[in-house]
Amino acid sequence: MSTRHFLTLLDLTPEELQGLIERAVELKRMRNAGEIYEPLKNRVMAMIFEKASTRTRVSFEAGMAQFGGHAMFLSPRDTQLGRGEPIEDSARVISSMVDVVMIRTFSHETIETFAKHSRVPVINALTDEYHPCQLLADMQTYFEFRGSIKGKTVTWVGDGNNMCHSYVNAARQWDFKLNIACPTDFAPDQALVDANSDRVTIFESPEAAVKDSDLVVTDVWASMGQEDETKERLREFRGYQVSPDLMDLAHPDALFMHCLPAHRGEEVSEDMMEDPRCVAFPEAENRLHAQKALLEFLLTH
Repeated sequence: MSTRHFLTLLDLTPEELQGLIERAVELKRMRNAGEIYEPLKNRVMAMIFEKASTRTRVSFEAGMAQFGGHAMFLSPRDTQLGRGEPIEDSARVISSMVDVVMIRTFSHETIETFAKHSRVPVINALTDEYHPCQLLADMQTYFEFRGSIKGKTVTWVGDGNNMCHSYVNAARQWDFKLNIACPTDFAPDQALVDANSDRVTIFESPEAAVKDSDLVVTDVWASMGQEDETKERLREFRGYQVSPDLMDLAHPDALFMHCLPAHRGEEVSEDMMEDPRCVAFPEAENRLHAQKALLEFLLTH
């Protein structure tokens, strides 16, 4: 059977993705009940980090340990990747010694090249273009709190970044409507929007976009690698902060999510993070459970 990778949400079918969400809920129940389940005993995951991380590293490393396996942390300082070895060569070597590779990097092309030359599954733990693992956690969280997201309206407020791109793919795979509120110069990839024009609508007004939504999501205005743009972005995104007042325009039972870390007072108000509609912390924990379901799927099916 050919090796399955998880570089974007489109690498799995809608049925497989929903199966992962339901399995993640079950794995969460098992862990909370203290059940020992170690399907990945003696399996090793290489974790290649070119971008810093809290939730990604902790969730993947803890998940492999809980499954009876081992996770190996590799930074650019620890490998020849950071010294100019071709990605193809690194992929061949690393994948000959481990069972799965997780990569958090800048260019999406890097992870595609690595996967092309890897003999084991490769997981995208974030690139500048996509962040599919976060979407697994987000979709699990909505499922746990509100049930099926099919046919609902989700609103993304802020930068048309990697999270926004993954929400476009999620709208396609889970069959929901997506409103995107962003300044004109910070819109998501036009080709991706055009390919999903039947369910994605771009707004300049956050208020118009959030109206009657079931889920509202945001992210930092300046991502890793964009620190030098922070002042300009703070100016351009003024008016795009998610606050309780903005959330009041959504449905009464709407949820608010943020992939964290949150810059309180910028993309989200301080009181919004403490609002009962905010599920950012269960969402963060679900990175662990959703990724365990993904690892089990890629390595045992």
